[in-house]
Amino acid sequence: QVQLVESGGGLVQAGGSLRLSCASSRSIFTINTLGWYRQAPGKQRELVAVITSSGRRNYANSVKGRFTISRDNAKNTVALQMNSLKPEDTAVYYCNAEIAGKGHSWGKGTLVTVAA
Repeated sequence: QVQLVESGGGLVQAGGSLRLSCASSRSIFTINTLGWYRQAPGKQRELVAVITSSGRRNYANSVKGRFTISRDNAKNTVALQMNSLKPEDTAVYYCNAEIAGKGHSWGKGTLVTVAA
């Protein structure tokens, strides 16, 4: 298992930017896939973006072209740069790590609120 701690959430106006960061308690060299998910009030948790150990990225259609996921192996962190934010991006954002044979670990989440 791995402990994940998110930071960087907050209140921003529509059209603005935020950068989320997730710190891992273990080396991310050992983590197959790192990702960001979000859950808006009354909705199910959904995938936002993932990045594999080889650097391959996948994004939800709703954030393509606006969000960028990156990983820093030296700092054991994964970041989500969010630009052109919309009110519908408002949600609690969770960091996720998938380790082969050990399943998924989740952070406690960070709240992003986008005001219209």
